[in-house]
Amino acid sequence: MEQMFIYLVPLLGIIGLIVMAIKSAWVTKQETGDENMMELAGYVAKGAMAFLKAEWKVLFYFVVIAAIILGWSGTLVENSSPIIAISFVIGAFLSAFAGYLGMNIATKANVRTTQAAKTSLKKALDVSFTGGTVMGLGVAGLAVLGMGSLFIVFYNLFVVSTGGDVNGAAMETALEVLAGFSLGAESIALFARVGGGIYTKAADVGADLVGKVEAGIPEDDVRNPATIADNVGDNVGDVAGMGADLFGSYVATILASMVLGREIVSADNFGGIAPVLLPLVIAGLGLMFSIVGTLFVKIAKDTDSVQVALNKGNWISILLTVAASYPLIMYMLPEGDLVLSRGGSISFTKMGVFGAVVIGLIVGALMSMITEYYTSMGKRPVNSIIKQSSTGHATNIIGGLSVGMESTVAPILVLAAGIYGSFLAAGLYGVAIAAAGMMATTAMQLAIDAFGPIADNAGGIAEMSGLPKEVRERTDILDAVGNTTAATGKGFAIASAALTALALFAAYVGIAGIDSIDIYKADVLAGLFVGAMIPFIFSSLAIAAVGRAAMDMVNEVRRQFKEIPGIMEYKAKPEYEKCVEISTKASIREMVAPGAIALLAPMIVGFAFGPEVLGGLLAGITVSGVLMGIFQNNAGGAWDNAKKSFEKGVEINGKMEYKGSDAHKASVTGDTVGDPFKDTSGPSMNILIKLTSIVALVIAPHISENGHGHAQADEDVVKKEIQVKISKEIVSVEELKID
Repeated sequence: MEQMFIYLVPLLGIIGLIVMAIKSAWVTKQETGDENMMELAGYVAKGAMAFLKAEWKVLFYFVVIAAIILGWSGTLVENSSPIIAISFVIGAFLSAFAGYLGMNIATKANVRTTQAAKTSLKKALDVSFTGGTVMGLGVAGLAVLGMGSLFIVFYNLFVVSTGGDVNGAAMETALEVLAGFSLGAESIALFARVGGGIYTKAADVGADLVGKVEAGIPEDDVRNPATIADNVGDNVGDVAGMGADLFGSYVATILASMVLGREIVSADNFGGIAPVLLPLVIAGLGLMFSIVGTLFVKIAKDTDSVQVALNKGNWISILLTVAASYPLIMYMLPEGDLVLSRGGSISFTKMGVFGAVVIGLIVGALMSMITEYYTSMGKRPVNSIIKQSSTGHATNIIGGLSVGMESTVAPILVLAAGIYGSFLAAGLYGVAIAAAGMMATTAMQLAIDAFGPIADNAGGIAEMSGLPKEVRERTDILDAVGNTTAATGKGFAIASAALTALALFAAYVGIAGIDSIDIYKADVLAGLFVGAMIPFIFSSLAIAAVGRAAMDMVNEVRRQFKEIPGIMEYKAKPEYEKCVEISTKASIREMVAPGAIALLAPMIVGFAFGPEVLGGLLAGITVSGVLMGIFQNNAGGAWDNAKKSFEKGVEINGKMEYKGSDAHKASVTGDTVGDPFKDTSGPSMNILIKLTSIVALVIAPHISENGHGHAQADEDVVKKEIQVKISKEIVSVEELKID
């Protein structure tokens, strides 16, 4: 039974994909609306696919070149293998495929949500959330299936077939090759997130500045040439980009726990691999309970709270995962003390491991709640921005920046407490398993996140189709909640990135053959400062790229308004494809520089200055990146919902202000500034943090100080094995005495 347990993981991934297919078929069967709605939805789907094809063409060359280099490097050190190139390609392919699955269903669900909104808010929520569920289950299912299957292959190839030690060099090689899968996933995620973010925000900013501010027409007015590109952007950035992003996060988190689990000698019934296998099984069970949680996201009538329904489903999936983790950990891990030499040889028990899982889930829930508070309509932070909009554009910007900076305090304190608490519970393995627990319900988190862009697209189609006012009101309710859930999803992702980066960092230290990172050394301190700078230059490049692309978009929209007579009178159709082309070309061109920084910085520092300086670089990137990510995500989300609050009217100093007022125009400016914050540079921070750590882990054997990354680890393993054998003999003697 125990020997077959390893095959449970890919089976759970297959179940998730089967449920995804069933839900996808349900969405496809829903009504699509009239011919005009279908035509507009067709423009969006065609534009989204055009972008993906252009992006994939560039990434194909990157993947081929990177795979060749990785394959060659795998021949240079004994604890790697050329097979790492195959692992990398599979990870890259599944990451891109995860993004495609999400975008494909989103471009089908958007028009169906619009049609459903003609009937009721309840029906519109059912369609949009089911579309999001397809993406969530697809991403998590592919990750669990991919990681679980490859681990089985590499475990049998490098450990079982050679009779290798599960705590020694053989398992280290298996996990080093598996790290290639995570590297491929995170590399594609970075380009998809940055490229998609540049695309969507260039179109959004162009549509807002010329359409809403200059021409005075609604955001998704059919007369606006950039409106199709704007709706395409929601799919390629917030759906395809987010799908690849969380796929990479999910995989990196599991990998970090597995790498540290190898260093724990476990006298279990699974051949000693229980600490390595545990995070995979937790991920699989989290996928199952996410499916259960999605069943509870319902509202009975239109006056019910959509946010409450989403929170209910989320909490159910979290609580079920906690409940199931206890018997799982009690069953898989052995009795007595477990020891991980990394981080001071802290001993812990399986109850400590369960405590770390609980801490991780609590941290994830608290991060979501804090983010929801700072970005939700009706709460103090967003209301403060609304109030400051009454005195102009500048004070709106000041208010948003202040909210974003303030919003870093509580999440960092929660994160710090979570790191320390999980470390006390089970050492650095506890920190890693806490991240795995937090990411266990990724399918549910992503379903909640992805429904927002679908609802946003549905509102755009309703506006462009000239549907009755109540239809747009229903889609706006979903869209406003979607803005908040998108922000909470990004907060959740950045928190998991911090925990995962620490675990990857610990794994890197072991393989690189160093004991600590000493900041008293000038070169290490210099590396720390350079690392802290990287998230800033990365953000600068991403935001500047949005600015340049947006300028091109603004000029094109102005040209069409000027040169195509009859647009404003609905007598002529805008040239939507020109705006789609501008966003596509700009995003593909501009995504290269930020991506190159993330991939090359750790390699240059590692090979030029050694593993300890690279450790300083990683520490700087992690701390600076987490703060930048929280700040930008929350500031952008708060600005967005401050703008949306004017849709229904807000009271400022005893006077009601509505759409079109000076205060509303100021809020549009704030939202425009916040757009690249929350959809381009901000959410890219968590990928930057994890990608640089994974690159460091992959090159660690090549820059190891002792030239043999696992020499000391093997010696420690032998000592631990002797201790375990002695303890077993003592137990046997005691049993004989009892008899």
